[in-house]
Amino acid sequence: AAAAVGAGAEQTAAAVPAPAGATTNGATAEASPTLAATAALPPPTPLRTEERFVLEKPFGRDTDSCAALLSQLQKQITEEEIYRIDHYLGKELVMNLLVLRFANVCFQGVWDRQHVKAVQVIFKEDFGAAGRGGYFDEYGIIRDVLQNHLLQVLALVAMEQPLSFSAEHIRAEKLKVLHACRPLSTDDVVTGQYAGYLDDPSVENKQSRTETFAAAVLHINNPRWAGVPFVLKAGKALTDSKAEVRVQFHAVPGAVSALASCAANELVIRVQPEELIYWKVNNKVPGLHFEVQQQRMDLLYSSKFFERKLPEAYERLLLEVLAADHSHFVSGEELVASWQIFTPALQALHASRRVPEVYPFGSRGPPSADALAHKYGITKFGGGLTPYVKKEVPVAPPAAHSSPMSVVKKRPSPKPSPKLGPATPPRATATTSTPTSATAVTVPPL
Repeated sequence: AAAAVGAGAEQTAAAVPAPAGATTNGATAEASPTLAATAALPPPTPLRTEERFVLEKPFGRDTDSCAALLSQLQKQITEEEIYRIDHYLGKELVMNLLVLRFANVCFQGVWDRQHVKAVQVIFKEDFGAAGRGGYFDEYGIIRDVLQNHLLQVLALVAMEQPLSFSAEHIRAEKLKVLHACRPLSTDDVVTGQYAGYLDDPSVENKQSRTETFAAAVLHINNPRWAGVPFVLKAGKALTDSKAEVRVQFHAVPGAVSALASCAANELVIRVQPEELIYWKVNNKVPGLHFEVQQQRMDLLYSSKFFERKLPEAYERLLLEVLAADHSHFVSGEELVASWQIFTPALQALHASRRVPEVYPFGSRGPPSADALAHKYGITKFGGGLTPYVKKEVPVAPPAAHSSPMSVVKKRPSPKPSPKLGPATPPRATATTSTPTSATAVTVPPL
């Protein structure tokens, strides 16, 4: 066993008990068969060791600083030894993007400029700098979130199908998207700073122009996506905390008059806080009258996969480091390409000394973001609030033996109602433990 882990022959021999007849100075009266067999063993094979370096952002501040960092690293370690970690690439719903796209023919057929109106990648936090101003004030939300996390998600949404799910092939397709993405224009970016940011004790520069909010529109110049705006939005001190991808489709062309006012379809992949995929479709409301409402087809992970533990992003990625798998790590070429998209706009914003627009803490962000959305025919960036809303669902009265906290399932009434008419839309209500004719259920918002 010692030889198997690289111990020397002398150590192995020393571990063997001294044979009978041995003298105190190590001499033996006769040759020991055990020692003779040990001496005949081939020399042990040294252990094979590998060094793997996990690197966390920031990877520079712009194209030049990133290139200089890469050059210095290449003098010390090889690209195969480097694992540039972006924890968003280890999140379950982000890793599911390629499966959702390439394993479902219904999405493959509509994943292009003819059907998709806009794509939004949203990151929101409902808290401020929270004592991290020392780091954050040096970089801002564009460098801290847009240039890495959100741009990597965009690349997975927009890339072509790779030859395989190996690191080499995934990286090659992501790099094509990044190269096809035009550099960000200052006309397509809005920056903001929440009221009270400068009062944070960790923010030393009380005249800071660091942005805590940014909404940017990128354009991918290739046959699949030409003309489709890709929105990256990130901010602190907003209405709620969540990260999601929203793929918004065109309205149905040539719809009959009864359906002309129907809302367009939308596919939402919510990365956090609750893992969720839903598809917004138009549906006739049951009843004798004609009414169409937009409804959600949900895949809520907490209810569908409640028996499974979803691994944390870093947990998964560090296991992939041990397995020498680069599939969900960022290559040096991707870093340079991503900085080439944002550096011109960052330099222009700095040179013009643009002051970020102040917005209230806990709001949707600066009003200029809505103006940018309207420029591209979008009502607003993002969707509703993340916290579930309570809605009433009409149900049969609870049985006499039911507990006040028991769940009552919806059942058809045994007698037809004498009055027919349009269904009453659900209204918001507070959850109560008192038995009533309606059970409060949690429904994620649109």
